Amino acid sequence: MSAPAELYATRSSANPAVTLYNTLAKDLASEASGSTPAPRRSKRIKPEDDDGVSHANSSAGDSRVATQKLGPSTKRVKVEHVTNANPPWEGEATSPKRRSKSSRSKAPKKPKLVQQSLDKPHPAPEHWKEQYGSIKSMRMRVKAPVDTMGCDQAQNGETDPKNRRFATLVSLMLSSQTKDEITDAAISKLRAALGGSISIHGVIGADESTISQAIDKVGFWRRKTGYLKKAAQKLRDDFDSDVPKTVDELCSLPGVGPKMAFLALQTAWKLNAGIGVDVHVHRITNRLKWHKPPTKNPEETRLVELNLQSWLPSELHGEINHLLVGFGQTICLPVGPRCDLCELNTKGPERCPSAQKVVNSKNRKTVVMSEVVYTDSGPKVEIKIEETAIAGASTMLTPSLESDADVKHEDVAQS
Repeated sequence: MSAPAELYATRSSANPAVTLYNTLAKDLASEASGSTPAPRRSKRIKPEDDDGVSHANSSAGDSRVATQKLGPSTKRVKVEHVTNANPPWEGEATSPKRRSKSSRSKAPKKPKLVQQSLDKPHPAPEHWKEQYGSIKSMRMRVKAPVDTMGCDQAQNGETDPKNRRFATLVSLMLSSQTKDEITDAAISKLRAALGGSISIHGVIGADESTISQAIDKVGFWRRKTGYLKKAAQKLRDDFDSDVPKTVDELCSLPGVGPKMAFLALQTAWKLNAGIGVDVHVHRITNRLKWHKPPTKNPEETRLVELNLQSWLPSELHGEINHLLVGFGQTICLPVGPRCDLCELNTKGPERCPSAQKVVNSKNRKTVVMSEVVYTDSGPKVEIKIEETAIAGASTMLTPSLESDADVKHEDVAQS
């Protein structure tokens, strides 16, 4: 049996920090001359510190050379794929990195245009003129919350034209899924919190907490606080600190939908661009069978708008929302409609196909309506008539405004 081979140690000329152990003197000579002997077949091992294996970084920095005692002889083993923490040498070519998807610049989204008309107009209902006239007559004799606290009233607290238009828009944004009484109170609190005027610069400069405390009674007030701040900034940057004059531009504002856009243009700019449809208009027009097929959920509100716009004379577009909202707040209620007080109910099922049977009005509150006295110059005097509900009575002459607790008020969110 031959004697164990003697080991010779030498430093690598490429990297002085590396010590190489060899069994042959010619290996040492080749190292000294700078040449590298032909490598033997190597295998990969996992570098460790406690198994008798010593490690050393190579000059390239991306591999290691280790020696491991295997019986009487020592074998050099190459360990590959060690990450180099040092930067690449100056002038060394590096492979280009593939750009990540997040770093790629995205083209801005084009605003979705609001559909303005139907390809095929909806047919006009057979009795719509008589129905519309009766509703208008009833609305002249009853005062609804929308008459004194609607979104069009918000501008009355401002003197500057731009602030008047902006206050109208703010009121519309707050009115979604909120009663008129609550919206009106929130507008008053917001005006006071902003120093007496609702302006674009005032909303931008105010803290979100200030706005939130003023509008915290409206539905989704946290979300609407963010909408108001972002909308005010966009109006300042893109629209010269004023409310724009087109539906598409208004709908580009956060929290503003087609209904709000139509009503804002009608109130702020006196422009008739379409019909604003909220929950009252949606409910009443379906009860009158003005839509075929009927629309049954808020997602179809836009279809109601297009249907009405296709056959209703344009001169009525500006008033129908206010007319039907007040009618829905007082008589054609969402729950327990006052069919016993509705003129359409007395004119047959063709005038109101959804009329309900008159029920006992014992538990109904009294309502005040006005009788219009006509003179040669038109309606001039309103005489208030009030009747008390009588137990067992099947009909009443005058309806009562339902209290907030009696009626579940809903609205259609347009953002």
